[in-house]
Amino acid sequence: MPSSEVGLPPFELVVTEHGPRVLAICRSRLDPADVDDAWSETFLAALSAWPDLPPDLDAAAWLATVARRKCTDVHRARARRRADPVAELPDVPGEDDPHDDEGVWRHVAELPTKQRQVITYRYLGGLSHARVAELVGGTEAAARRAASDGLKTLREKEIR
Repeated sequence: MPSSEVGLPPFELVVTEHGPRVLAICRSRLDPADVDDAWSETFLAALSAWPDLPPDLDAAAWLATVARRKCTDVHRARARRRADPVAELPDVPGEDDPHDDEGVWRHVAELPTKQRQVITYRYLGGLSHARVAELVGGTEAAARRAASDGLKTLREKEIR
């Protein structure tokens, strides 16, 4: 059933009415180069969902939510693309190198089991404290505490 028959205005009117607000949301959250893409993605997503939306929909609030999510998608995509290729690989760290990852992980291996697991999942795996808590058991607060205690122990060993 077309959206106009269920109480929603035609989509073209929605774009005309709410387009400037969506544009303002995108501008407030993104670099200028990404604004137009996020605006377009917002209305493409909205168009595909439009026929199935409830007739009493608050279009302004819903479009604002879609726009915020599209902006978040842009930020996540940028974060994934941050790795820059380099012309030369760095030398292998020596024994006296303060950035010797092997030495760091040797000290991590000496931590109590839960601290070691939390440190590894959090900082090597890049997982959130909530996800770490799911994996090792316990609460998010307990995972945060284990990470904090583990980092404190490593700092006391002068690991940087």
